[in-house]
Amino acid sequence: MFESMSAAIEKSGFIPVVTVEKPEDAEKIADALIKGGISIMEIAFRTTDGQAGFNRIAECIRIVNRTHPDMLVGAGTVINAALAQKAAAAGAVFMVSPGFNPETIDYCISESIPVYPGVNSASQIEAALAKGLSVLKFFPAEASGGVKTLNAFEGPFPGIRFIPTGGINDQNIGEYMKCGNVISAGGSWMVKESLIAEKKWNEITILSKKTVSAMLGFTFAHMGMNFDSDAAATEAAAVLGLFGYEGTENPASWFCGDAFELMKKKGRGVHGHVGFYTYNIERALAYLSRFGINPVMETAQWFGEPQKSALKFIYLDKSVGGFEIHLKRLYCK
Repeated sequence: MFESMSAAIEKSGFIPVVTVEKPEDAEKIADALIKGGISIMEIAFRTTDGQAGFNRIAECIRIVNRTHPDMLVGAGTVINAALAQKAAAAGAVFMVSPGFNPETIDYCISESIPVYPGVNSASQIEAALAKGLSVLKFFPAEASGGVKTLNAFEGPFPGIRFIPTGGINDQNIGEYMKCGNVISAGGSWMVKESLIAEKKWNEITILSKKTVSAMLGFTFAHMGMNFDSDAAATEAAAVLGLFGYEGTENPASWFCGDAFELMKKKGRGVHGHVGFYTYNIERALAYLSRFGINPVMETAQWFGEPQKSALKFIYLDKSVGGFEIHLKRLYCK
């Protein structure tokens, strides 16, 4: 259960942390997130109204589960076992806590509920290892050293992976996605309480789309153009060189700068191909599948073959204007 949930979280790449007490608002938020390409949310047990507030938050979890079965709903700010029990009864399928509370962790483990406690030190990570946990929330991320601290943890804790939360936004999330020990990140900038209070559901959708784009890190890699012969590709390379795109000859093609690949004989696509970089191909494929775009598995190339630890290259079954599309992983540790 823990492994499958962590795999689902890794594919999502980002967990919105939602503070809401009105079930009708929770339903609207879930709808806005899904329209923005996000199908996971963490509803936080944050309230100033004590038990009554906690009950309303539990109802928010319950109604999202009922109205949006495709949304993966977890509970956040689970600071004790009682809240974990309340969240589980409402249908939360994973728990996230800001700190490391053994009582909360032991309850979740005993009930086979995936739990991600907050840590920011080596001692806390060791305590988590003693509980058999290998995926942890890194909180507060930016205040605890951010990417530098996560990179420092990789050496002594190679089997631990993190969900950094706290101070992350659409400007710095890409840096976290480059970390080899980060499976996802959390934040609330697209579901700020002011947006919820003003019922700006469309703005939540727009910000969610921007978040997904920043998290996936899609950037243009190059355009490949098909030619009928070596001579035709060589001639085209000379022309592009006049514009500053100096050519480098390879057995199958000319690379002109980083932007153009000139195929010496007809390659994939009617006219050629377009390449895009991404931080994580598996995550990108999970996102693209929602739009009916799927991988062409016979074109897959892997890191760590034959173990196939992570995809580094793959074509998609979608073309645009006679150009096929492929993905290439930008970072892999």
